Amino acid sequence: MKGISVTTIDLFTRALQFRPDGSVGAGPRRMADDSGGWQLAAFHVETDADVHADHWEIHPSSAEAVCCLSGGFRLYLRPERPGDPETMIPLSAGTAFVVPRNRWHRIELDQPSDIVSIGLRAETRQEQVTP
Repeated sequence: MKGISVTTIDLFTRALQFRPDGSVGAGPRRMADDSGGWQLAAFHVETDADVHADHWEIHPSSAEAVCCLSGGFRLYLRPERPGDPETMIPLSAGTAFVVPRNRWHRIELDQPSDIVSIGLRAETRQEQVTP
């Protein structure tokens, strides 16, 4: 390919960043990112600690697509009203769920998995799960 630099991107160590100006590039995976662009990040996870299962997470800037490429896990939505049960969404290889914007969520693994997440990271927060 004349004039084109051919460089692959390891999605398990870097993220794809879809910038507001229309460009796409690789960059560090960030839990919170105020660049204004969407981030696609892939993770190989072995344990609940790898997915911070003991923390709720929220993304105020966008919905988040959570995709299971291999393995299996459960995605939990925190109840919107105190006393209501958590909503559990089982995900297996080849399935995805879109977490609504501003909805607290967390993941627990059923087995080692490859996960892709896509969303805006601005103002992302985490909060410890309380018993």
